[in-house]
Amino acid sequence: MRHASSYPRFLWRLVTQSFDGSFRFYAWMTLLSAVALVGLNQWAHQLVHGMVVTHLTDQVSWGLYIANFTFGVGLAAGGVMMVIPAYLYDDHEMHDVVIVGELLAIAAIVVCLGFIVVDMGRPDRFWHVLPGLGRFNWPISMLTWDVLVLNGYLLINLHVVGYLLYMRFLGRRPARRWYVPVVFLSIAWAISIHTVTAFLYAGLGGRPFWNSALLAPRFLASAFITGPAFVIVLLQLVRRIAAVPVGDGPLRTLTAILRVTIPVNLFMLASELFTAFYSGGAHLTSARYLFFGLHGKHALVPWIWTSVCLNVGSLVLLYVHHRRRHRGWLDFACVAAFVGVWIEKGMGLIVPGFVPSTLHELVEYLPSLAEWKITAGVWAVGLMVLTLAIKAALPVLRASAPED
Repeated sequence: MRHASSYPRFLWRLVTQSFDGSFRFYAWMTLLSAVALVGLNQWAHQLVHGMVVTHLTDQVSWGLYIANFTFGVGLAAGGVMMVIPAYLYDDHEMHDVVIVGELLAIAAIVVCLGFIVVDMGRPDRFWHVLPGLGRFNWPISMLTWDVLVLNGYLLINLHVVGYLLYMRFLGRRPARRWYVPVVFLSIAWAISIHTVTAFLYAGLGGRPFWNSALLAPRFLASAFITGPAFVIVLLQLVRRIAAVPVGDGPLRTLTAILRVTIPVNLFMLASELFTAFYSGGAHLTSARYLFFGLHGKHALVPWIWTSVCLNVGSLVLLYVHHRRRHRGWLDFACVAAFVGVWIEKGMGLIVPGFVPSTLHELVEYLPSLAEWKITAGVWAVGLMVLTLAIKAALPVLRASAPED
């Protein structure tokens, strides 16, 4: 009975704490709300006038929306990678970081679902992929697998975060049997969501640029970059703005992960390029267009070389010893790695898969202003969810002792 009566109070406390903040908090939320409303207004225009407001064509049917969806899946998977050092290697300092990673995963899944909705010309037909209502085509369709793993991953993270914060609100030690098995399940599930996403592309035989056995490992390597990089910057902000004591141990652990995963990701990229340019074949045409341009078309060349420079630059900063100790350089390296992977998995992966087309047409694509506005709006909604979640969780974390 005590649990039943305290749960509504716990929810009410989370809600009130989420909206009780300083001037900086309200200014930040006002900015995000304004960006989200601009995106919502532009999406309304897209619904009225159709996908003609975008620069998508019959030849390039996936663009900025699906690029951000793919990146968001990796960010969601990478957010829970904090579980590995915290629980597999029993790193007690990482346990609170796990909660932050779980909250990041929830916000990232919200972003992913948002990009799927805005990419649909008729979002009212979304019910077609719902089990029992539409034609689910499971287990044949890879899309249905994606629906299952993404929604399952969202439920897993909601359970872990909700249970840990609720037990801390009650001042009790969490029962390991109620969350540790789910935590380990989240590791496998995090791998599965990005693997299934990679299989969506690799399984399309008419797109030779995606037909690579390295695509899924590359997706996982990039997830191990974006997740830790984002959490490092987030922890630095939490420590500076919210005055929450965050030890240097988690930052060192996450930095060590980046120092391994960034060169692994670059090595896989180099392996793909060697295979494409040395052996030739259909795979080479898209790669040549992406990196050097083709027949006077070179819209994506600045994008991919910017991505390579950002990834290499972040790696150099992380390996330079005296700069790695400086928090400002660490933040800069994380931002560079984050943006570099965003370009690589977006404009550097999704779009060149369509150029040239299956009929060997060379139709270029660059996002329209409408697409940028809607994209910014979706990310603003995700950041609002993350901000409110962190805001609600921090007081509980401050007032409680570690659970282990």
